[in-house]
Formats: sequence, structure tokens, C-alpha cells
Amino acid sequence: MADLGILGGGQLGRMLLAAATALGLDVAIMEPAPDSPAGRLTRQEIVGAWDDEAALHRLAGCVTAITLENEFVPAPSLRLLEQCGCTVVPSASALAIVQDKLHQKEQLAAAGLPVPPFRPVTDAADVLACARELGWPLLLKRRRNGYDGYGNRTLHGPDDVAPAMAALQGPVDCLAEERALMVEGYVCFARELAVMVARGRDGQVRLYPVVETVQRNHICHQVYAPATIARDVAEQAAVIARAAVEALGLHGVAGVELFLAADGAITINELAPRVHNSGHYTIEACVTSQFENAVRAALGLPLGDTTLVAPAAAMVNLLGARGAPARPAGLAAALAVPGAHVHLYGKRRSRLGRKMGHVTALGATVDEAAAIARRAASCITI
Repeated sequence: MADLGILGGGQLGRMLLAAATALGLDVAIMEPAPDSPAGRLTRQEIVGAWDDEAALHRLAGCVTAITLENEFVPAPSLRLLEQCGCTVVPSASALAIVQDKLHQKEQLAAAGLPVPPFRPVTDAADVLACARELGWPLLLKRRRNGYDGYGNRTLHGPDDVAPAMAALQGPVDCLAEERALMVEGYVCFARELAVMVARGRDGQVRLYPVVETVQRNHICHQVYAPATIARDVAEQAAVIARAAVEALGLHGVAGVELFLAADGAITINELAPRVHNSGHYTIEACVTSQFENAVRAALGLPLGDTTLVAPAAAMVNLLGARGAPARPAGLAAALAVPGAHVHLYGKRRSRLGRKMGHVTALGATVDEAAAIARRAASCITI
């Protein structure tokens, strides 16, 4: 028997596995493809599609608590694991809401939380009707299975509608739920913020610092902790993030992405019901990392301290620059940068924009930490 099961064997699964191993725990990984970054590091790797009932039963037979590294595991698969007697964090019911961005926004709005105006759409006529109501630009989103900009298109006018819908809906023979779309009113923001929230099965809650994220081509590029914003704005962001996680009934660790307008108004962008890229800095920068707290929450253990161990921290993502086997160049030079912490994810192949690793640094100020992390990151090509 293993102590914990993790659905997903990518970099998040790998870092969850590392946190669990540091606590002396045995971990089973389930992943649709063999030879995953996390699966290679455990003796208990179960290979099977997310809806493979035989594989799910094998996982349930060797663990009692399960968490996940991505939100793409079908909620019915989590229900099956729960029916087998496993504790699943987050639960199937909570994940089912978060997986559909329309339902996620509806739940947040019903709780009185600030979200952009949103509408379901089925065809171009619906989108144009929304534009007349909300104005241009609009954000067209796939309701399910979107991440890192995959599944989103910004619409600046009527000519953008048809090609964007064709790109997001995919083939007509796809399941209706996979083709479902929504639109959101465009939020003119000054900064993007994020808060990692840890919530235990017993109701414990620990908030990580409010951070600023910098995106490039819809992919998180850098994270600054803490965000250099007024204290009252940070306090408001933390309150909203906690309320959002509670409104969706999430347990474990969740990432809450926020927009900050120039006038100080905060709007919720999206939630990730799992450990998140904007929280990777916590491995070195916080008393307890987001990964360790995710493990603790799944097992019903007390949550750990989330405060920073230094005045500031920064993280820079290492993104793929070529479509080739993932043999990083420049690792030695990056490791020679004082204060830089390099993490490579062990992915077998690189592709343009793929997350291949990250660098974290601590400092007396955010600028100091960012300079160290950028210097080390600039040494590495993957």
C-alpha cells in the first residue's frame, strides 16, 4: 500500500511526490502515458486513461487518499474512486464545478464575488449579441480543458468571431461538452495577481502571500512575491481568494488568479483546483511549500506555516525554445549563479513555450530576487 495517490505524472505530480517523499511517504502515480516525469520516480506507476476503470480500481486498491495535479481528470472518475472508499482532494463534486468555467463563474457570482460579466454562447449570433451588450473586445473561452492560453481567444470585432469559434470548438464530432463556449467582458487590468490557498479537510485555511504574475503569450513567465501593492489591496485580494475557494467547496491547495485594475478594483479571473505555477516560489521561499501543504491536506494532516522566510522572492519559468529532445544547455552556468535555485522537470521532449523548469531566488527586495532568477534563467536553453 502507498500513503498517497496522485492523478497526473507531470511536473506538478513530480513536485508533489518530492514533498511527500520528504515526509517519508510512499506515493502511487497514475498517468495516461508511461515514463512520465513523476512516474519515473516511484515504484508504483499506474498507466491508464483517466476513464480507465480497471486502472482506477488498481489505484484505489493501493491507496486511501488521492490528490491530483491537473483539473482535466473527469469528475466521474473521481466519483468512482470515492465510491471505492478513497478520500479524494479536491472532491468530485467540487471539481465538476471548477472544470466548467461557466459553472465556476456562476458559483462565484452567486456568492457575491467580483467576476467579469459572462455569458454562454453557442454560435456567432450569440457572440455578436453579447458584443452589443458588453462591447468589444470580448474574451471567447472554451468552457472546459483550457490552460496557458490554450482555449482562449480575444475578439476585437465581428471579423474575429468565426475563426475564433472554429479554432476553439474543434471538429463537429467532438462531444458537445467539449465544444461548449462562453464569453467574458474584457477586463482592462493594471496587474495580474494570484493567491495560493491551502484548505484542509477539517476547515483549516492557510493563505500564501499575494503575488504578482507576469504573462507572455498567456503563459506565466515570472512571479514576484509579495506583490508590490498597497496593504489594503493585498488584504482585499486575500479575502476574495479565500472566499472563492470556500464558495466552490474546494479543499487541498488551489490557485486563485485575479485582475487588479488601475483604480484598485479586484476581479477574479479563474481558479485552479490544484497546486499552481504561481506558487512554485514557495518551495524555497515559504516555511511550508504549496506542495507539502497539498500533501498534508490530502492526508488530513495539520497545515503548515505559509509565511515567507525572506523579505522577497521571484520565480522565472524556463520555457521550451525548440522542438527537440530535452537536453538543457547552460545548466552549469545557471547553477553557478549565487542564490539561484534551479528546477528542471525531466520532460523527455521540449517544444516552443512548454514549461520545462523554473528558477527561484530570494532577496531583500523583489527586484533583487528577480535579477538573480533572471540571470540564472538566461543561462539555460531547453
